[in-house]
Parts: sequence; C-alpha cells; structure tokens
Amino acid sequence: METSHTYDQFRNDLKPALQSKQEEFSLLGYGQVSEQELWNFLKRKKWKKTEGNKSMAELMQDILSVKVGEYFNYATVEAFKEAEFAFEDKEELRKLFE
Repeated sequence: METSHTYDQFRNDLKPALQSKQEEFSLLGYGQVSEQELWNFLKRKKWKKTEGNKSMAELMQDILSVKVGEYFNYATVEAFKEAEFAFEDKEELRKLFE
C-alpha cells in the first residue's frame, strides 16, 4: 500500500490536466494509460523529491510536460520490478531467449 504524497490533496483539481495528457497519449497511438498510472508516475518520478510546495500552475505544467518516452521508460522498469521470474527450470530460461 502506498503512503500519502504531498500533492495527493490536489489530485481532483489536476484532473483536467491528467485527462488531457491521457488523451494526448491516446491520440499519439500509445493506447490507454489510466489516470492512476499517470498519477503514480508523477509521484514516483517527477515529484519524488518535493522541495517546498509547488503552485497549481507548476503542478499542471509538470503533468502537461510528461513525454511519452519518459512515461513508457518508467512503466517498463516498473513492470520488470513487479514481475516475479523464477528460472529454476533451464528450459524456461532457454525459451525466454529464443
């Protein structure tokens, strides 16, 4: 379970920017990125270190400035972190690299 983040209190106010970014990803052909996934990216990457409080305009700019590649690099790393690979069977390992 995740702990509360400094900017969680602004999530509802930032919904329009989050939705705009989701639509941008979709228009660019990158499928559906959920609001929660985008929010987690922002908390874990963009806002990992909160130095003072940002204004609402700065938070919106952070959301709108997210690059597709930046997000998907993060998502790929997170997917690998969450995956549980058990290569006790040499055959499984061989199949992976075919």
